[in-house]
Amino acid sequence: MYLLINFKTMIGKELSPILQELEDALWFHEANNGDKPCYSNEGFRASCKIFISAVMDKMWDLQEKEGLDIEVRQEMAARCGKEIKKLIQVYTDIDTFELW
Repeated sequence: MYLLINFKTMIGKELSPILQELEDALWFHEANNGDKPCYSNEGFRASCKIFISAVMDKMWDLQEKEGLDIEVRQEMAARCGKEIKKLIQVYTDIDTFELW
């Protein structure tokens, strides 16, 4: 299923209301049920992609604010990706390279 999104606009602005609905559903589930959510591997992969996209977007804002040059930006993005990969590996024993 693909959402009808105008890709000529900023995708984050288009997806933000959907992400907020997902957040609300999770808060409601945790407050009223609290059971383990039982994500599939595909659901986990999707949530990782969403998180990485959001982090990279906010990293871009920081890089712009600090006026970083392209080489520093690239190194920062690579380091961030490696740290996220390591975090997931340490706490889930999932190698993100095997999810895709």
